[in-house]
Amino acid sequence: MVTARVFGFFKKSRPPADEPATAVPAAETAAVPAAAGEPAIPPAATPPAAAEPAPKSSWAQRLKQGLAKTRAKLGSQIGGLFGLGRKIDEALYEELETVLLTADVGVDATAALLDNLRRKVKKQGLTEAPQLQDALKEALTELLAPLEAPLSIDGRRPFIIMLAGVNGAGKTTTIGKLTHLFQSQGHSVLLGAGDTFRAAAREQLLVWGERNGVTVISQEKGDAAAVIYDAVAAARARNVDVVLADTAGRLPTQLHLMEEIKKVKRVIQKIDPEAPHEVLLVLDANTGQNLVNQVKAFDDALGVTGLVLTKLDGTARGGAIAAIAQARPIPVRYIGVGEGLEDLRPFVARDFVDALFAA
Repeated sequence: MVTARVFGFFKKSRPPADEPATAVPAAETAAVPAAAGEPAIPPAATPPAAAEPAPKSSWAQRLKQGLAKTRAKLGSQIGGLFGLGRKIDEALYEELETVLLTADVGVDATAALLDNLRRKVKKQGLTEAPQLQDALKEALTELLAPLEAPLSIDGRRPFIIMLAGVNGAGKTTTIGKLTHLFQSQGHSVLLGAGDTFRAAAREQLLVWGERNGVTVISQEKGDAAAVIYDAVAAARARNVDVVLADTAGRLPTQLHLMEEIKKVKRVIQKIDPEAPHEVLLVLDANTGQNLVNQVKAFDDALGVTGLVLTKLDGTARGGAIAAIAQARPIPVRYIGVGEGLEDLRPFVARDFVDALFAA
């Protein structure tokens, strides 16, 4: 049996009854009368006002903090390469190649970056090692620029987003954060609990639904495709703007489970032949080089249209985004650098590289 949980629409808090103000005894504020021959005791000093909360850090600051581990791994090694007084020579290129490989940039992306650097050095007549660092930042930005393509949900209602990924990548949390993001943009959202494979997945999505005040279409047991079908049908009937369709986490090597997720996509297309309008693959940045294999496998199976790179704040392997850019340049719609609702933001190549090389 399909159930829909609606949160936030019918909850109205009852205002508390007025309470009589409590009079403050004069003796607690006035000076205490003095005994004969003794000075009056002054009233107690007013306690200092509570300190104002620290201002919220900007996205640029949070991005810099989130990439701290990757920057420490990459920057600590690069800093020694580009010291003052060192010249650009073949030995420098070889050392830089080693640093990039150990930062999970990948063999193909490393080769592409070094080829680009050599062209820049020749064209611009660079000779000093510090100059090569600036050229590296430019080359990396150019490599990542094709991944910068913000998701637009205008033009279709409901806009159906299907989310996929391996277990533990952060799909459910990403759905909660995307719900918050779309609501902040003025869109209505409905969630489809299509992960019927994992016991706690439905409950977790219901929690996010309650937190954001949105409808969650779910089944205690049943077919994932049927749940998502009902979610899309409900969204169309209620004129909802966005449907976020969760699917069960699975490994690309589990062929029978990959077939099930293909079925979910086919069922969605029975309602809307052009849907899903976005297939988002959620990736855990801690996975490093294996991210490329995941992207290829899910893209081949589903036709992935966008990526979400999560948990960048907990890994030193953020360089793997360059490997993705070289091997399968699918747009990175969002990156996550923390647990907060606002720690999921659109990917901007220049901001990412600047944070990676920040002092």
